[in-house]
Amino acid sequence: MARDARYLAVFTSDKTGPRWAAWRAMTPEQQDETAARGVAAVKAWEEAHRDDILYVGGPLGPTKRISDAGQVTDMVNLLTVFMVVKAPSHEAAVRLFDDHPHMSIFVCDGVEVMPVLGD
Repeated sequence: MARDARYLAVFTSDKTGPRWAAWRAMTPEQQDETAARGVAAVKAWEEAHRDDILYVGGPLGPTKRISDAGQVTDMVNLLTVFMVVKAPSHEAAVRLFDDHPHMSIFVCDGVEVMPVLGD
């Protein structure tokens, strides 16, 4: 039996898109309530998939980019949260994230899943 492959999962969120606009339109109390529901749901998801999670990862902060010329700039991208999972196939790894709380409760709009190549 072949061992499961490793996959990097990166949650994405368009910080200028409609999900963020809806989040910003909430009152602080509504944001807190939604965040509390979301955190509980993420913990439950992680518990349900604990055998599939190799590295739980976490939220990603502000991004800096260095060019090939050595110039450092601040930038905004879609990358929001990451984790590493194992699965028997690429499709199975992607399907782990069906209805994930980051997309159903929080403001993420997708998860990009790619194999980690090498040993």
